[in-house]
Amino acid sequence: MDMTAADDAIAHSLPPDEGGDAPSSKRQRQNDSNDSNQVALYAPPLEDDVDQQNGNIRTSSLAEPTMKLSGHKGSVYCLSYDPQGEVLCSGSFDSTCLLWKAGGKCENLNVLKGHKNAILDLCFTNDSEKIITASADYNLGVYDSTTGDRIKRFMGHSGIVNAVDVCREGSASLAVSASDDCTARLWDTRVRGEVGCFVDDYQITAVAYANDGNAVYTGGIDNCITAWDVRQMRKSMAMKGHTDTITYLALNPKGTHLLSNSMDGTLRTWDIRPFVDDAAGQKKRHDKTFVGGTHNAEKGLLNCSWSADGTMVTGGSADRVVHIWDELSAEELYVLPGHNGCVNSVIFHPTENVVASASSDKSIFIGELSQV
Repeated sequence: MDMTAADDAIAHSLPPDEGGDAPSSKRQRQNDSNDSNQVALYAPPLEDDVDQQNGNIRTSSLAEPTMKLSGHKGSVYCLSYDPQGEVLCSGSFDSTCLLWKAGGKCENLNVLKGHKNAILDLCFTNDSEKIITASADYNLGVYDSTTGDRIKRFMGHSGIVNAVDVCREGSASLAVSASDDCTARLWDTRVRGEVGCFVDDYQITAVAYANDGNAVYTGGIDNCITAWDVRQMRKSMAMKGHTDTITYLALNPKGTHLLSNSMDGTLRTWDIRPFVDDAAGQKKRHDKTFVGGTHNAEKGLLNCSWSADGTMVTGGSADRVVHIWDELSAEELYVLPGHNGCVNSVIFHPTENVVASASSDKSIFIGELSQV
């Protein structure tokens, strides 16, 4: 089938000093001098990866250190790389998703259509073959990541679907969604209709699927993270600490810790390994707190994510800046300006030292991270 690309979806390369949301990761070499009075103590050897024109070192497959992707007609709410890091998918208020090549000039590959309202969250299945979208039209869509065709629609929620996640290490057919109808529902792309439902007392705004598929974690307007046992279909524990609505949940690559973003202005990590005693006086499941990001009156469901090796965390922020923290020390490593609107989603590339961000200014930035 012919691929359908958006006519106005384009990628721009940005000079390192103009409007990128990532600082140049290039290192400057000292200029040669013809002054006979100066003595050169060390002359670095020329390398194949050194740009002879400006003396900079590249650290990714991007055509330029920072790329700006344009094509959406509304705020961009969510981003996701496929597990191999070859394709980037973006979801927007304009009810469409755009597929982009993750490297080179980041060409637009396809448009995913079918929803009747904003796309609030999306993710690739762990085999990269499908994309699952969550929308404000109360439905979820399942798309073929190669052709862009919608192959299934999950209907069952009676409210806005805020979030969706998939099982990383289990079956590629399993997904879980969170909705304003106070439920989190389990889905299997091989069957019609839901395969399970968790009912909470409050609207659920965030969800994460455990790596082994045996647990689901939800967060909502009750400021609490709830763990659900998939096999017994019941609550297994609750983790408290946030003081406002939880907007996103993300598991670290090892599946041992959970990262949460909240409207209280903090990101927090939680130890979700079994046998961690949460009783008074014993080890708390709350691990670290990351400060610096902000939320605003728009009350957007800003995301959070881990780097591929689990050493850095990031999250959306209303101050139009991308914040990246060191996970071990909770120290802020990068503050990356460039967007002209709220940063709704920030994600790391699964194999390269690259970060992508989506904003209410309708644009996406992809940029290399400098070495720190």
